[in-house]
Amino acid sequence: MRRVLLQEKLRENPFLTDEELAQVFDVSVQTIRLDRMALGIPELRQRTREVAQRTLGSVRALSSAEIVGDLVDIRLGQSAVSVLETGTEMAFCRTGIVRGHFIFAQAESLALALVDAPVALTGLANVKFKRSVRVGEKLLAHAQVLRRKGRSLVVQVVTRSRGEQVFRAKFVVFPLPPQEGTPAPVDGYQTTPGDETARGDRTARGDGTTRVDETARGDGSEGGGQTAGGGQTGE
Repeated sequence: MRRVLLQEKLRENPFLTDEELAQVFDVSVQTIRLDRMALGIPELRQRTREVAQRTLGSVRALSSAEIVGDLVDIRLGQSAVSVLETGTEMAFCRTGIVRGHFIFAQAESLALALVDAPVALTGLANVKFKRSVRVGEKLLAHAQVLRRKGRSLVVQVVTRSRGEQVFRAKFVVFPLPPQEGTPAPVDGYQTTPGDETARGDRTARGDGTTRVDETARGDGSEGGGQTAGGGQTGE
């Protein structure tokens, strides 16, 4: 009976760890591993990789190497999910706190992946780091298209660890037509490759790189005083 329930649980959420499953069923981790082996269910890392391989074929705007984390679900123009397993190479040596730009990059690449076009860029970003992330935490990012603004998409990304929100952001992302040499106008201004055009407290780039000077607005929607790509509170 437990094994039947285990299969159902993993169908609902294939990203549960053996430790989390052991807590759900009130058994040892070793018991869960034996159950998985008996059912032919691979470990979490392999499950994540298999799901990612099935979904990557849908993405047009980015290559697999350009997506930060494992893309596990996507509906172009609607929503997407990715998982990032944090390691020591992502963290500050003295504190073990994950650098903010890794968390930002996971969210930004997920937002860009939603654009149904060969090339996509980020125009605006409004971000907030909710708490510090330690090495070893698994980050689950959910992206949702909130609305369209012309050819651009307004995308909200919420990142959680162990069910707790650690990061959230809103992005304006837009396609770059192959026949054009410059990005399309975003919310009333034009960017050119290699140039930066400041708008309020954020910066848009036309070269596709991560912005490190974007700050969250203090209007209550995303909070204030946090910096995208520059780190987190507690670093």
